[in-house]
Amino acid sequence: MSKPRPISGFPEWLPPQRMIEQYVIDRLRRTFELYGFAPLETRAVEPLDQLLRKGETSKEVYLLRRLQADPDAQTGDDALGLHFDLTVPFARYVLENAGKLQFPFRRYQIQKVWRGERPQEGRYREFLQADIDIVDRDELAPHHEAELPLIIGDALASLPIPPVRIQVNNRKVCEGFYRGIGLTDPDAALRAIDRLDRFGPQRVAELLMSTAGASESQAKACLSLAEISAPDASIDDAVRGLGVEHPLLDEGLAELVAVLQTAAAHSPGLCVADLRIARGLDYYTGTVYETQLQGYERFGSICSGGRYDDLASAGADRFPGVGISIGVSRLLGLLFGADALSISRPVPTCVLVALPAESDRPAGNRVADTLRRRGIATEVSPSAAKFGKQIRYAQRRGIPYVWFLGVDGEPDGVKDIRSGDQVSAQAGSWQPAAADLLPTVSDQPAPAAGRPPENLDNMPR
Repeated sequence: MSKPRPISGFPEWLPPQRMIEQYVIDRLRRTFELYGFAPLETRAVEPLDQLLRKGETSKEVYLLRRLQADPDAQTGDDALGLHFDLTVPFARYVLENAGKLQFPFRRYQIQKVWRGERPQEGRYREFLQADIDIVDRDELAPHHEAELPLIIGDALASLPIPPVRIQVNNRKVCEGFYRGIGLTDPDAALRAIDRLDRFGPQRVAELLMSTAGASESQAKACLSLAEISAPDASIDDAVRGLGVEHPLLDEGLAELVAVLQTAAAHSPGLCVADLRIARGLDYYTGTVYETQLQGYERFGSICSGGRYDDLASAGADRFPGVGISIGVSRLLGLLFGADALSISRPVPTCVLVALPAESDRPAGNRVADTLRRRGIATEVSPSAAKFGKQIRYAQRRGIPYVWFLGVDGEPDGVKDIRSGDQVSAQAGSWQPAAADLLPTVSDQPAPAAGRPPENLDNMPR
């Protein structure tokens, strides 16, 4: 068998990185639950007609087919795709289970998604997302749009990462403005403005004229709107200063100001209105969010979402919602690439039980079982080698403590192999230092492994 080659865009973290990822997941889950969100996991596949019915996603969907499937089939198992986000499957789930849910329904979902785009730093084809959504029946109160960025701000603030800034806009502001200046295809205008950071003003102006039917003066007005940014209610005056009027514009500005005022009262500086934020997916209808990680702005948003009114709808049943998604793999990939996250040890193990002889393994297992029942991660030495070799094994794995079984009536002892300090101990009562019980994640460089004392084979224990 030839040496396997990695597939680009499908990250496989090393164990220490996976431990950091699990730490992040646990922190996010805890914050979401503090705000009353219930856990949910949906299937990985959806019918293609559902995946393709909203937004420009046809080039991103991975097809799922059986090896012997009929290539021309368009129904059943032969017309399935892997979900490219968690919002579309969540909307389907709500429609299927509406009779069993209590509204407004608050859920969080931390799950893999697949997206067929070009892999690059912090952008993958298989990645983990952490989503929260609030949906209601028929009508969703706008205050929920102001609540979500506060939750995300608290969730990300619980992690050892750089500060974030959440940029907010409202689709109604943009659409009302475009209609107010006479454009008849506001969706096309939004898609053009969404490319502003990538293409620049001149090319976006050309897009507005070629795809949205804008005149040169209308394109200039659209770009003037996109240039407006403000951290507070002054956004209203800035937009009004462009001299455009439309009822939808009034409604959007009121909702946008409410989001900014709520955020300022909860977390000053967390949110800023940025009217170039459009979000490319067509299903957003109100507030939209993008989140910049300070120091990593060039990589784009690490968390985004918005309000949607019609995604979860079928016939007379309508469940408007608002959601936001953290790109967990994207966030971690950027920080791993910059060596900006570390973990205090590369294994969960806190204690290694050393063995004087192989015949002592049953006694070592009993000690390990007692420690584990008390929540102390423990493993028994893989071999009854000389003690120096067993200590070196613990050091290589980053295990801070080595447990020695008592012989000839002597009590057991436990050694902190970083300092060399050793004390007598009983498995039913000994407790490691609080900082050593579990690995800790930090934005500081990982500590270098200490050098064990010389002549380990003959050292006292």
